[in-house]
Amino acid sequence: MSESHQYPSQRSRPTLLEGHIPISPPAGIPVWDIDPYADEILLGIEEYYAELRARGALVYIPRYAVLASGRYRETREIFSDWKRFVSSRGVGLTDFKHAEPWRPPSLILEVDPPYHDKTRRVLVRALSARALESLKETLQHTAEKLIDELLEKGTFDAVPELAECYPTTVFPAAVGLQEIDTRRLVDYGAMTFNALGPDNELRRQSLAKAAEVVPWITEQCRRQRLRSEGFGAVIYAAADSGEIAEEEAGMLVRSLLSAGIDTTITGLGNAVWCLAQNPDSFQQLRADPSLARAAFDETLRLTSPVHTFCRTASCDTQVGGHAIPHDAKILCVLGAANLDPEHWTEPGRFELTRKNRDHLAFGVGTHACVGQAVSKIEAEAVLGAIARKVSGIELAATPKWRAGNAIHALESLPVTFLGA
Repeated sequence: MSESHQYPSQRSRPTLLEGHIPISPPAGIPVWDIDPYADEILLGIEEYYAELRARGALVYIPRYAVLASGRYRETREIFSDWKRFVSSRGVGLTDFKHAEPWRPPSLILEVDPPYHDKTRRVLVRALSARALESLKETLQHTAEKLIDELLEKGTFDAVPELAECYPTTVFPAAVGLQEIDTRRLVDYGAMTFNALGPDNELRRQSLAKAAEVVPWITEQCRRQRLRSEGFGAVIYAAADSGEIAEEEAGMLVRSLLSAGIDTTITGLGNAVWCLAQNPDSFQQLRADPSLARAAFDETLRLTSPVHTFCRTASCDTQVGGHAIPHDAKILCVLGAANLDPEHWTEPGRFELTRKNRDHLAFGVGTHACVGQAVSKIEAEAVLGAIARKVSGIELAATPKWRAGNAIHALESLPVTFLGA
């Protein structure tokens, strides 16, 4: 996008979240008067990405008195350096150093080493290669059954009937939940991610459901509510050995449910959209279903389910030759970085064989998503089943995207699956 693109004026400022500590514009960093959380921006997000990159390595956004990074090199540096840019002060606009979050912080996403090392070790053990290998047959069987049912329907909405249906069927069961409520699980994920933004309508509408959804989620994560086998049981075993406290175990199970469902739902929906938009790539996948995981990785790069996470500067520092003051909140716009033409050749093109393992959709470094392997084997099962059983994917109506403070997801995706 050219520098001449004009966005609506954003000079009418909302009330900042309690605890947000504003900074002044650092010298040499361009000021951009925009609201990156406005619906019109979130629903036309690729234009926003391009303009953000064009304006500089970092920009200052006066509406929230924060910095934003959208180029790959600088975003990766900020996102991966946990010592200079911490997660423990919140990965949204709220600064946990100065205000209480809406619910206890995630013990994996919103803590830093050495505490993060302890909790991450427990989750890595729960999500071990052996545990995931034991799931593959069930994941494959469930995926094939679902795709057969959708082929019988022919035309359907791929968001609720595929992208939401599959992860909420297989993942909570793998965690050990005995009661599975798709609507509450999806609403909890939306609540968690929309809470990362400002005090806008998206955040308020999501948090309005907290009184109903949060107690239900909390109850399902208790030891007594989980089956004796599953990821949750491994986590509670760490409490029995004294590695973590009982309360921490419940919070880690909760973290799995909040982070392990919503992003997979989004990635699956976006993958079907990518394949429908790129029939040649879909036929390439049909010819070689082993490319299912590559198709998912390219979807993650191209459509970045998590479009923005924040970091907070823990000291006075520099990135890209620009001074960043202590306490600065930085919007790490992962979706923009994953489309940076300085890093990717033809970044807007969906390419199954692209070398894209260094995309930022699952994070990087210490805070790289611990559950990404689960998400990938779920996607591999679904996309592989589609490749083997479906001869074509056609859009049945115009897809509709959903505005989200942190997630770039489809609201609806009416498609037709054609049989072989």
